[in-house]
Amino acid sequence: MPHPTRMSAGDTGLLIVDVQEKLMVKIPGAAALVRDAGFLIDVARLLDMPVQATEQYPKGLGPTVADLARRLPQRPDKTDFSCCAVPSVVDTFRRAARPKVVLAGIEAHVCVLQTALDLLALDFRVYVAADAVASRYPIDRDFALRRLEQAGAILTTAEACVFEWVGGSGHPQFKALSALVQERMQAIQQ
Repeated sequence: MPHPTRMSAGDTGLLIVDVQEKLMVKIPGAAALVRDAGFLIDVARLLDMPVQATEQYPKGLGPTVADLARRLPQRPDKTDFSCCAVPSVVDTFRRAARPKVVLAGIEAHVCVLQTALDLLALDFRVYVAADAVASRYPIDRDFALRRLEQAGAILTTAEACVFEWVGGSGHPQFKALSALVQERMQAIQQ
């Protein structure tokens, strides 16, 4: 029997929070965040997992960055910081029977934090891919991650997520997953 915090492709969804053009220019390590969020999206799609994304006031902050937008056809906009203010976000995960949700995006101390807290209050198990979340200032990101962990969110990484989703090399999509892992490794080394 697996530990209750162990994820699988069959019980987990992915939520990409507000990775938008006008904010990304102010985010340290923005390219790495986009790379890692894209990696999570690609693997989640490969495994037929529900993937959702939001945009915070796109009129002011611009659209989702192009590299992710092409992977995320639907991105409801919001003015509340929590993605849970968009009814379809919670409804989609509930309808798909996904009690576990991985979060990636920006900013860690605002929209990611408030979304995670609201999902926890709604009895979801929340995972934060620490290498795929950021804030304009490192101190805000650091304290957001500390607060999230204290509130019950599980901190992890993008690569740990995807290997956990498949569970082992016997998974039918493992070879395709391995190719995506290799592609990401090459991008990191460049």
